[in-house]
Amino acid sequence: MTVLLPKRIPKNEKILRIIACVFQIVYFMKLIDQVLIDQLIEKAKNSPRRRAIHCFHSGDADLMHRMLNALETDTYVQPHLHPDKHEAFIVLKGKILVAIFDRNGKVTAHQILAEGTGNFGLEIPPKTYHTLVALVSGTVIFEIKHGPYDALTDKVFATWSPQEGDDNCLEYNTNLLKTIDY
Repeated sequence: MTVLLPKRIPKNEKILRIIACVFQIVYFMKLIDQVLIDQLIEKAKNSPRRRAIHCFHSGDADLMHRMLNALETDTYVQPHLHPDKHEAFIVLKGKILVAIFDRNGKVTAHQILAEGTGNFGLEIPPKTYHTLVALVSGTVIFEIKHGPYDALTDKVFATWSPQEGDDNCLEYNTNLLKTIDY
């Protein structure tokens, strides 16, 4: 942020402008604190999808999307890929499995991320089938992805996995955990 100051400003006015600049910087910061995390977890627990998102970006047209994503253990994220976008996750609270698949649905890699461990974040390249499974209640991740967002082109869902809302979604997650010996 640039603040233009005239060449000659009385000292007390300079101080007022500095205070105004500091206020603006603090005002425009978007703080992630325990209150926000707790509110988002509560929202996820009360959501039919058993997850909730808090966006920091201003809209779908933004070029960088930043959000908190709270997930409960009984939510289902259908395996999908992003054709032309990287996606990164950092665990702020809880524990999550990130699984990577080939085009036929075989797990080719997986990583368990958890707060307070040496493994708490990762980035997924474009055209990579992946899913997330929350391993403890109240898991919250910070998610970063390129925008803009277009619901018609953002994701390609895996045809070899259940669609969200199908009766066998949680069974799919259970089988996935068995596949990786969790």
